[in-house]
Amino acid sequence: MIEDIRLTAADADAVGTGGVLDDRVLKAMEGVPRHLFVPEEERERAYANRPLPIGYGQTISQPYIVALMTDLLDVESGDRVFELGTGSGYQAAVLAALGCDVWTMEIVTELGEQASAALAEAGYRGIHFRAGDAYYGWEEGAPFDAIVVTAAGDHIPPPLIDQLKPGGRMVIPVGSGFLTQQLMVVDKLDDGSVRTREVLPVAFVPLTGGH
Repeated sequence: MIEDIRLTAADADAVGTGGVLDDRVLKAMEGVPRHLFVPEEERERAYANRPLPIGYGQTISQPYIVALMTDLLDVESGDRVFELGTGSGYQAAVLAALGCDVWTMEIVTELGEQASAALAEAGYRGIHFRAGDAYYGWEEGAPFDAIVVTAAGDHIPPPLIDQLKPGGRMVIPVGSGFLTQQLMVVDKLDDGSVRTREVLPVAFVPLTGGH
């Protein structure tokens, strides 16, 4: 899987990576048991470089996309990271493997329970989890050094910008349909202003909730 990620990174036109991903990220992913984060019927494909269904209309992202988003976050051990959309729990596990203090929310309660169980089985017990609409962030945990969003909306949620530290970074897919999404990096500068850049086209499940 790791070699497939390297090859995909070299071929992909991802702005800002030069086709090379951080070895720290790849080493962390190598140690995360991805098969624990997919349903039993998908486990023989768990280490393929492709997305897989996890139920409730959701997917576990392609490993390359997880690696790319984690690389773009540019986190350090000890950083506090908020994740919008726990999904399978796999992205949270990768961040925890990098030494991050992970705060993650999932709007589908049953899916969140499955993810929480998978994270515990894999040995990641220090992750903060909550069921709910993550569009509004997690004020008790803020401010965050980094924020990762694993579902696409048509704009960047203002509450997440507010909860991002000055000097912090968000990685988020933005777009109203599967064919029009762009993975974006959002940097909050020291003066509180925001700078964005597009990285590459992506296809994520849509952001849901009452906002």
